[in-house]
Amino acid sequence: MAASADNSGRRGRHLWRMAPWIVAALLWLLPLVAMMFTDEANWGETDFIVFGTMLLGACGTYELAEKVAGGIAYRAAVGVTVVAAFILIWMSLAVGIIGAEDYPANLMYGGVLAIAVLGGFIVRLQPHGMAQVLVATALAQTLVGIIALSAGLGSTGGNWPWVIVVLTGFFSALWLLSAWLFRKAAQEPAFAGAAP
Repeated sequence: MAASADNSGRRGRHLWRMAPWIVAALLWLLPLVAMMFTDEANWGETDFIVFGTMLLGACGTYELAEKVAGGIAYRAAVGVTVVAAFILIWMSLAVGIIGAEDYPANLMYGGVLAIAVLGGFIVRLQPHGMAQVLVATALAQTLVGIIALSAGLGSTGGNWPWVIVVLTGFFSALWLLSAWLFRKAAQEPAFAGAAP
């Protein structure tokens, strides 16, 4: 009886570990299916390669975090961070946040992501340090929005400045949510002794 419960628990954990990969595969196939039914979706080889690479990076990052710690708050923090980074990259590449996708000011978001990635390496993905890194990431996101608005970058679009204001708030909120979750994870038993 105990052995069957143990096997059931392992299968459940295995399914949860596979869930991001399954979702990624379905997301990668979604444009292909859409192309069969509508002319609105018109993806080329490069689009699928870039999207697939992004999905692999997101799932790989989550898998790495899963090995660092198994606490719920830590996994949720990493999940929010990965989703925020993924959406930010995708929006910048696909449609652009500041003006069109090829508008050079969108490259500033690379600096936002660099703070998160380099900061993560510096603090070795420890939750207390990651909380601070993600607060800095939120501040960088806000700074990019302020620069774009004050310089009038991308102001030729019909939705300016609301797109920048709303998306800056949205991404800053995601970074801050992730920082809060990492701070919560720092209090979990696996990390409680490691916090400064």
